[in-house]
Amino acid sequence: MKITRFSPQQRKVLLWWCTPQTCGYEAVICDGAVRSGKTLCMGVSFVCWAMARFDARSFALCGKTIGSVRRNLLHDLLPLLRRLGFTCREQRTANQFTVSVGGRTNVFYLFGGKDEGSADLIQGLTLAGTLLDEVVLMPRSFVEQTCARCSVEGAKLWFSCNPEGPEHWFYREWICRAQQRGALYLHFTMHDNPSLSDKVRRRYERMFRGSFYRRFVLGEWVAAQGLVYDFFQPECCPPPPQEEMEQWVISCDYGTVNPASFGLWGKKGEVWYRVAEYYYDSRREGRQKTDEEYARALLKLAGGRSIHKVVVDPSAASFIEVLRRQGFRVMRAENDVLRGIRVTARLLQAGTLVICNSCADAIREFGLYRWEEDAAKDRVRKQDDHAMDDIRYFAATVAAPQGGRTPVFAGSVSRSSRT
Repeated sequence: MKITRFSPQQRKVLLWWCTPQTCGYEAVICDGAVRSGKTLCMGVSFVCWAMARFDARSFALCGKTIGSVRRNLLHDLLPLLRRLGFTCREQRTANQFTVSVGGRTNVFYLFGGKDEGSADLIQGLTLAGTLLDEVVLMPRSFVEQTCARCSVEGAKLWFSCNPEGPEHWFYREWICRAQQRGALYLHFTMHDNPSLSDKVRRRYERMFRGSFYRRFVLGEWVAAQGLVYDFFQPECCPPPPQEEMEQWVISCDYGTVNPASFGLWGKKGEVWYRVAEYYYDSRREGRQKTDEEYARALLKLAGGRSIHKVVVDPSAASFIEVLRRQGFRVMRAENDVLRGIRVTARLLQAGTLVICNSCADAIREFGLYRWEEDAAKDRVRKQDDHAMDDIRYFAATVAAPQGGRTPVFAGSVSRSSRT
C-alpha cells in the first residue's frame, strides 16, 4: 500500500498520544464508515506510541480471529513500519512479532476474540496496551478481560469498529460514555481516507441500502428493521443462462423437522447463478426424509453435472457422512449469520450473485425474511429462512472474494435493510 498523505482525522489518530490537548486520554475510539482509513493509521500510531513510551514490554493486537488481524492489519502495517526504520521480526507459529528501534524492543501478541471462551487465552498476561480492531465483533468478556490485562503504568487502550445497532454494549458502555471513560472519540467517514478515489467511494455508496447504508457508508449506529433484503426484486430475476457453466457447486441447508433447501450454482465469468433448487418441507408433506433420501435428491439436482463441491450446514454431521460415502467433495459452511447476510447483500447488489426465476422457494423467502423487532442485538426471525441460509452459506463460503475455507473432504441490507 502506497501512502502519500494522511487526512486531518487520520493525523489526530497518529498524534493524539503526543499532543498536549489529547495525550491525557487513556483510550482512543475510532468508529465510522467502511474504507474510511481507520485501521492502518490506528496500527501505525499504536506501534509508534508503544516504542516511544516503553521498552521490554508486551502488547496485544486483537481481532475476531488471528487470521483477520493478519489480513486486515499486519499485511500493510509491517511493511510500512519497516520503511519507517523499525526492525520487525514476525514469529507466525507463536502468533507474535517483535519491534525494535533506538535500542528498544517490545513484543506484540496476536489474539482472536471469536467467542466467550477466547477470554481464557489472554488471562495471565501483563500488557502495556492493546489494540482491538473491529471490537464490536468480539464478545464483551474477551474485550473486558483484555482491557483488564493492561495494568502497566501509562497503559492505553485502542478501539476501532464499524457501527452496529444502538443497543450494542460497546456503543452504550464506551462510545456514549467516552468522556466518563477517559476516551478520545473520533468518528470517520469515507472522506477521511485520502487514498479512496471519488469513483471508488461512489461504488461503495451503491453497494449498500437501508440500515446497511446508514451504518457502513454514513457510519451511524442504527437498528436494522423490516425485510433483510429489502432491495431484492423478484421481477428482476432472469431465466437460467443457456451457456455452459465453468463450475458447479451445490449449497445445502439441512433439515429434518424443518425444511431442507439445496441450491445448484453455476459460475460464468465472475458471476454465480442459482439456476435450480430442491426444497422439502416435512411438515407440509407429512413425512420426514432420511439422510439417504436427501442425498438422492441432491444427486438428482446435480443432474449428471460435475459438482466441484457441496457446501453444507456445518451442524449436519450425519448428512455430511452420507455425502462422503457417495463420493462428494464437501465443505462445511461458514456460519456467521450477520457476516453472511452482509456478504450476501453485497454480492446480490453487485450482480455477482444472481437468483434465477427457476428458484421459486428462494424468491418466496426473500419476500418474507425479516429482522426481529425490538431485539437488543441484530437477529433474524427463525422462519422462512431455509433457502436464505443455503444462499448465505454459499455466499460467505464460496462466492465472497476472500471466502472459502479449507475444504473438509467428507469424500472429497436493511431492519429497513441490514465487510
